Amino acid sequence: MTSPSNPLILSLNSLKSRGFDLQFHLADDPKIALQRYGQYLYDALILFSPTIERFGGSIDAAAILDFVDSGHDLIVAADSNASDLIREIATECGVDFDEDPAAVVVDHSGYAVSATEGDHTLIASDDFIKSDVILGSKKIEAPVLFQGIGHSLNPTNSLVLKVLSASPSAFSANPKSKLTSPPSLTGTSISLVSVIQARNNARILISGSLSLFSNRFFTSGVQKAGSPTKHEKSGNEQFLNELSKWIFHERGHLKAVHVQHHKVGEANEPAIYRINDNLEYSVEVYEWSGTTWEPYVADDVQVQFYMMSPYVLKTLSTDGKGHYFTSFKVPDVYGVFQFKVEYEKLGYTSLSLSKQIPVRPFRHNEYERFIPAAYPYYGAAFSMMAGFFIFTAVHLYSKCITFLPASVGLTI
Repeated sequence: MTSPSNPLILSLNSLKSRGFDLQFHLADDPKIALQRYGQYLYDALILFSPTIERFGGSIDAAAILDFVDSGHDLIVAADSNASDLIREIATECGVDFDEDPAAVVVDHSGYAVSATEGDHTLIASDDFIKSDVILGSKKIEAPVLFQGIGHSLNPTNSLVLKVLSASPSAFSANPKSKLTSPPSLTGTSISLVSVIQARNNARILISGSLSLFSNRFFTSGVQKAGSPTKHEKSGNEQFLNELSKWIFHERGHLKAVHVQHHKVGEANEPAIYRINDNLEYSVEVYEWSGTTWEPYVADDVQVQFYMMSPYVLKTLSTDGKGHYFTSFKVPDVYGVFQFKVEYEKLGYTSLSLSKQIPVRPFRHNEYERFIPAAYPYYGAAFSMMAGFFIFTAVHLYSKCITFLPASVGLTI
């Protein structure tokens, strides 16, 4: 973990109180390392060094990205003077900061009322993502104070989410100079804080403001321009505490156990199924609450019976205690199938379960003696045999009667 010390201590105290062991290093410490003997030393990395041009030790942008690719979590805080190194890391994660190094987010309507007259770079934002999993079920009443640079999301990256957005009146520009061309970032397309959940379920937070985490912003009162309500304390602390719970997998983390399948009426898992067998499939899904695993309850968990494409797609029923189950008939197709559960839901870690099972056809002695679909053919065969028998009997046992012409006598 790389971090300054005192100015940000309040944002880190919450992590300590939740049982995290924090280690602090200067960003340019020559002895700093993320792994030793091929093993990572940390579960998560926080970068509070927006101006650093080069990390110390063996850490560089590639090492940090490898850290994430290994399933670990990352928090990156940039600022108005963000270095190319921080920008590179953000870009690799699907976030693009404003290319103008002097640009910051300005909002002439949604700024925070402050003692500095005309300073519209201090923004009071309350445009949060609508997700109880990511930000908790308790509503954040006070706006969040933000002062820094904005960023946009890479449209080709579907894994990035805006958690805190700018208002429609915001834009990104240099506040000390007049605008000579339209800003590259405007309105709600500006993201102030974004999160990414990678396909390996690693989670990343990227903020355009280091001050967002500061003690000053945590304890400051806030009043949004045009609003009569003045809050004694900003929403920064609640916002970041709840968001960090999601980033560090204290919320929205799922696991699946006891994946089972068997024929109806049996308990043991077979090595092979036969076409048209009736089977049952079940799995248990739990969610981490921060202290214990609790049953996960949802009505959108599905299983596929898959071979090249899904032959069966069933929504699993649940008993409300984390147990999901269903039953279905094996399709009339033989081959190598898979039971597949691919579960992806906003804010939750994805589940990818797969079990392979072969399906065989009927053996020659397992087919029905008479197939209903063939009854017309059976009837045709038997009727032909009956007709041939009748024809033969008539031909063999009937007498042949010959009629001779009668003689005709003539009288003269």
